[in-house]
Order: sequence, then C-alpha cells, then structure tokens
Amino acid sequence: MKQQLQIIGFENSGAGNEIFYSFNPAKQINNNYSFLKATTGEINRAVEKAATAFQVYRKKSGAAKAIFLTAIANGILNSGDELVTVCCDETGLPSARIEGERMRTVNQLKMFAALLQEGSWVDARIDTALPDRTPLPKPDLRFMHIPLGPVVIFGASNFPLAFSVAGGDTASALAAGCPVVLKAHPAHPATSAIIGKIIQTAAQHTNVPDGVFSLLFDSGIEVGLQLVKHPMIKAVGFTGSYNAGKALYDAAVSRPEPIPVYAEMGSTNPVFILPQVMEERGDEIAAAYSAAVTLGVGQFCTNPGILIYQNKEDHFKQSLQSAFQKTTGGVMLTPNILNAYNNGLQKQLAVSGVEQLAGSSSQTTTPGNTAVPVLLTTGNSTFNSNALLSEEVFGPSSMVVAVASKKEMLEIAANLSGHLTATVHGTEEELIAYKELLDILEQKAGRVIVNGFPTGVEVCSAMVHGGPFPSTTDSKTTSVGTAAIYRFTRPVCYQNMPQQLLPAELKNENSLHISRLINGERTNNGIV
Repeated sequence: MKQQLQIIGFENSGAGNEIFYSFNPAKQINNNYSFLKATTGEINRAVEKAATAFQVYRKKSGAAKAIFLTAIANGILNSGDELVTVCCDETGLPSARIEGERMRTVNQLKMFAALLQEGSWVDARIDTALPDRTPLPKPDLRFMHIPLGPVVIFGASNFPLAFSVAGGDTASALAAGCPVVLKAHPAHPATSAIIGKIIQTAAQHTNVPDGVFSLLFDSGIEVGLQLVKHPMIKAVGFTGSYNAGKALYDAAVSRPEPIPVYAEMGSTNPVFILPQVMEERGDEIAAAYSAAVTLGVGQFCTNPGILIYQNKEDHFKQSLQSAFQKTTGGVMLTPNILNAYNNGLQKQLAVSGVEQLAGSSSQTTTPGNTAVPVLLTTGNSTFNSNALLSEEVFGPSSMVVAVASKKEMLEIAANLSGHLTATVHGTEEELIAYKELLDILEQKAGRVIVNGFPTGVEVCSAMVHGGPFPSTTDSKTTSVGTAAIYRFTRPVCYQNMPQQLLPAELKNENSLHISRLINGERTNNGIV
C-alpha cells in the first residue's frame, strides 16, 4: 500500500494519523493507495507559505509565469500511461475519456500561458495629466488588474483532470499571479497526487517561489472549511454540488474579512424545441438529445436535464422514448453520487403527474456502481406547481415537459432559475418569431445555444461557463476561457506615480507592446 503525503510548497509532509484510501467505483474495492488527512498545522503551513510566496510571485512577469504554466502542461503531457491507469481505476471512466481530458488540461494551461505572453489581459488604461485644466487640474491616472493573493481551489469529482489539481481554476489563478492551495477531491486522490507532483516539480525547475502551490488531502469537508476560513486566503474556486458550494460561500462571507467564492454548482440546462423544427427534424433531435443526456453517464455539469416542447402531436414523444431506450448506463464516479441519483429519481417519480417515459431496464442487473438512464415526463401544470421537478438530478436522466402553446413555453422560461446553459431548437423563421424566448433565456443562463446541445464546453476566449444563481455564486464570471482569470484579480489605480515605480504595463514606453487604452483611444504605442 503506497501512502501519499501532503505537498506543501517544495516539501512533502505526513504529520497526520487519520488514514483514508483511494477507491475503485467499478470494482468497489480500495486501490493500492492510502492518504493522510491534512492536520491543522499542515493547513496553516501551506497557507503561510502561499502568503510568503505571493509577495514574490505577484511581481513575476507574464513571460515568467507563462514558462511555469507551460512546464506544468508539458509534465502532464509526458506523464505516460500511469496517469491514465490510476485515473481510470479511481473514476470508472474509460481511458479514451481520460486521454481527451488530459489534452484539454494541457491546452488550457497553454492557453493561459499564451494570454500571459501577449499581456493585454491586464486591461491597462491611462489618462495622462492635464495640469493646466481649469477650474481644477487633472492628475495622471493609470489602471490595471493585479492578483488578489493566495487562493484555495477545490478539485471537482466529475473532471479529475480538467477541473481539478491543474484544471482551469488553478491555471487561471496561477496566471493571475495567485498562489494556489488545492484541496484534492477524495474521489480521485491518487490522480491528484500525480498531478500535484508534476506541478511541484515544474515550480522547482522554473524559478517560482516555494509555496506557490500546495496540495492537501481529506476524505471529508473539515480541511476545506478550515482553508476557506483562513485569514490569509483571498478567494475560493469550486465546482460541485449546490449544497457544498453554498456551504463554502456561507463560510466565506461570514468571515471577519469576507472573500469571493466562485462556485459552479450545477444546472439542469433546459432545452426548448419549437414546433416547426420538431416536425422537420424531430427524430434527429430526439436521438441527439438522448445522447446528450447520457453522455459521460450524465455526469457533466452541462448535460441537459429538462426538455420543453409544444405537444401538437405524439410522434416526437415516441421518438424520444425510442431513442432513449437505446442508451446505456455506466459506472458513476462514486457510490454517493449513484445513491444521490437514485434518490433524486425516486423523489421526482413520487410526484403525482410524473411518469417514466423511458429507461434502460436491461442495465439494472449490471454489476458495479452503475447508473440506469431514465427519462421522465410530465405536463405543464404539474411542472410549474412542483419546484422539485426543475432541480438537477446529477446523472443520466431528464424531465420532458409538454406544453400546449407558445404562451406556456414562455411562462416556463420566465419561471426558470439560473442555469449554466439554455438551448433552443428552431428554424430560422421560428427563432425570429420566438425572439421573446431568447430574450428571456439570456437573462437566465450564461450560454445560450441555438440548434445544438450544451455538452462540450469549448475552451477558448469567448466561452462563458457560469450563470445566474443557483448555477453559480457569481453570475459575472466564468470558470472556462481566458476571462476566468478575472476571478482572481482586482483593479488598482495609480495616481501621479513616478515612471520608475509604475508596473511595466503602465509605463510610458510600453516595452511589453500590449494593447492599452490611452486617453480614450486603444493603441499599442507608447506615450511620447
């Protein structure tokens, strides 16, 4: 049995005596890895190191931080088969999925490295002085984004690489100039340890300060809460359930010094099917929807969980039923997630007026931690009068809601809470006729999709992976794409600062050749 230690900057520590084990959800046995729960002393040491490192790391150039991120990316890329094997053993996910997720993790690290090398992300703004202005002179004012300080990041259960130790939250925080203390998810601690060692090695080899990254283990919530409450922590990144995210948010805002929590807490990602496109492409949409619901055993935060269509005929419902019956289940990430999925389904089925439209009953005898895909259906009045039916059931299930008119469809849209995504399928003419629906949905979701499906979150500058509460705790931010960096920064203005004391991004000569707003005009030139 291999015992993994906490990573605290450049040190490894095993001061604790509470042990837990890596678990294989497919075989339902422990893997050959044990872990020590981090002690209070180790937590404090990690945060104190991060705070000390911050004073050095925040002054590193964009080019220097880019070298660090690129070294992490290359380490993950070259980690070989061990990473894939261990990750599959801990998650039950297929190796092809892990390989794909490894490349996504590598690419988003390199995306932030490129952002840093280009440099304009700091949003530099300069308004030069007008000393002769009357009745009062105008001072010299210069604006840019600077890092917040040490942050705590929580690994996600459903993305053991792309949203975990070296995932988007860590990449964007390190890019911003913030040291990271990472709380590993107990569902994949051995995977986390491999990635943590890669980051530790990259830090040691790229001249970043000791303490810029630490990795702590715990089988429960105690270590995470201690980190969030630590007075030296300045922000929190989290992807997971509503209950866990809200608990972290409540802890953070009740501190003597409240801090921001960027929690992505899930979504039912509603899909609206307009009548004409349903008649023209109903079978195709039904098949694609069923595949989107069950993709990854329904364990993506963007799997669609609600479908709303105008019930003019029964053919579309029959197509959905037929397509969904062809889907298959699979191993879920943990026994707790499977239990929550089954309990959520039972609660919805207990509501009067809800029926099971389809389910892969052939999967119910499959051994292991396997979920059965289920499609439920109800009418408009039942759906509107039972808030439970619009809540996320994390897993391969969905609720189909039939409405009688455009008015009823708009009413459902208007009553939605916040979501990560909202989707509309329609012909070009219908989309124009239903523009009111799109106007409503852009107020309810972070990403509005037309004639597609929300699964598959492109990692690029234009992506928004966020949305109004309760999908996230801060609707102004995204956890995917280059704009994710702004979660871990704040703007600062320098007034009448001598040239030699200004950051390079704000000096007259613009040695970095970045795009800046100077006296209201965008330019890459310096100031003469």
